[in-house]
Amino acid sequence: MALLDTCVLWPSTQRNFLLSLAAEALYRPVWSNVVLDELEYGEVKKLTHRQGVAPHEAVCRARRLVDNMRIHFADAEITGWEPLEGTFGLPDPDDEHVLAAAVLAGAGAIVTHNLKDFPAALVPGVLEVLPPRAFASNTVAVNPTSALRAVETMAAQSGRTGPVHSVLDILTILESRYQMVEAVALLHDAADAQDS
Repeated sequence: MALLDTCVLWPSTQRNFLLSLAAEALYRPVWSNVVLDELEYGEVKKLTHRQGVAPHEAVCRARRLVDNMRIHFADAEITGWEPLEGTFGLPDPDDEHVLAAAVLAGAGAIVTHNLKDFPAALVPGVLEVLPPRAFASNTVAVNPTSALRAVETMAAQSGRTGPVHSVLDILTILESRYQMVEAVALLHDAADAQDS
């Protein structure tokens, strides 16, 4: 079980990849309602400022994204974490909800780009704090064939809300944009084994 921080859910292809791995039952994702609220807010800004989507349409699309996450991962949203918020002494108090939800869920990892915001001395138990690149590598290694199936599903669904991508396109994006070199190498090996 891994708590996905907002910053790893914000980039679309990375989010789709991580959630596709979860859909293949390679891990169970969890998050707080605050993570989803931040994602929705960030998605509206991204759609309007970067992609030029009209504000009303951006709000609808961002809401649909979060609603779909709630539907497809109905057990992912952790509630009741609020009493733990503020008890860890993290450098950024705004990150307390992430750690509180992860602890309450019994997660094994927090997946985030903000590693410095979760000092090891303040993170309880066996909870690891990992960048998405390391988490992806560890997760793909569990079952590269299932992980490849996740990418194939992404490719089959591409074009619905964005450009059409082949499996190779997706692997190239994961490697070049998100530095998921190790995970992509495992996926290439799985593809080669499938072809032989």
